[in-house]
Amino acid sequence: MNVIELFKKLISTKSETPDDGGLLDFITEYLEGFQAVRVDSNGVKNLFIYKTFGDGEHLCFAGHVDVVPAGEGWDTPPYEAVEKDGCIYGRGTQDMKSGVAAFVQAVKDAENFKGTLSLLLTSDEEGEATDGTIKVLEYLKEKEMLPDVCVVAEPTCEEVFGDAIKVGRRGSINGYLTLKGKQGHAAYPEKAINPIHLIAKPLANMAGVDLDDGDEHFAPSKFVVTDIRSGMQVTNVTPNELKMMFNVRNNTKTTQKEVRMFVAKQMDGLDYDLRLTQGSYPFKTDESTKLVRMIDKAIEHVTGVQPKHSTAGGTSDARFISAFGVDVIEFGVKNDTIHSVNERTTKKEVEDLYRVFTSLIAIWE
Repeated sequence: MNVIELFKKLISTKSETPDDGGLLDFITEYLEGFQAVRVDSNGVKNLFIYKTFGDGEHLCFAGHVDVVPAGEGWDTPPYEAVEKDGCIYGRGTQDMKSGVAAFVQAVKDAENFKGTLSLLLTSDEEGEATDGTIKVLEYLKEKEMLPDVCVVAEPTCEEVFGDAIKVGRRGSINGYLTLKGKQGHAAYPEKAINPIHLIAKPLANMAGVDLDDGDEHFAPSKFVVTDIRSGMQVTNVTPNELKMMFNVRNNTKTTQKEVRMFVAKQMDGLDYDLRLTQGSYPFKTDESTKLVRMIDKAIEHVTGVQPKHSTAGGTSDARFISAFGVDVIEFGVKNDTIHSVNERTTKKEVEDLYRVFTSLIAIWE
């Protein structure tokens, strides 16, 4: 089986989160000669599989086999890996079964490596991510088996294959604000406290505002309002309270403390409650590290392209890996159709991604 045949096998297996569709068992059988450890948790399937070639460093490839639901309106069956016009269509082609196929085939074909090669796979990345990669990392730490470096094969490229790797990610702070008022008749506004009127002025100073200036690696942390609701959908009653949700994709300059202070300044004098949660924390891998230098070299060798180093985009399981002190980067195919109807990638990108990972393994010293 070559990388494209393997890729089609993965796409043709329905594995909507948190179901792995049996893929982790298949990969365990496919990687004959590797040691497999299952770290399943609360119905989520997780696999750590490794092979030690020598006494050198431990290089891990990580990813997820679960995908988001296919949805309606596809031109081709989303779980049949339809090939046409140089592309392969199907749910998960970009996010991220292309990456999984590429690194599974690359480690299977590896013959000479100075250390340990491993894969960390989960079926809980597109969902809550509470029983996936984090559980495997906790197990590996307990067993003193954490990798030295890790490549997460999320789709990272923007215009052409090879043009971008992720060397970090922003964090994600979620806000839940309740502004209190006093319900009353719309004809007697003086007898009520209308929270919609109260929010009008501060909202103008909050929505879309940058909380910092960013830096050479990260964009500014922006206050993004995602939901506002109030009232009873009638015209003659002023509401008793207003609820607003917001998100801040934060860099290293802004924490929950700064967000709370910003809201307090804008809402000064108003009766409100604020709850903040942190979905992920910002991280960045030093660009001078061996991992970044080596993946750059492998990409340029295969594609002739020098990738830029980016921290843009949403979250990935790399955030968990970094938190355990492991140098981590992300590299995969283009990401222009992820989670969309008619998700697709080209055969050449999948083949070239396999070549990049094969090259990285070969040149690792």
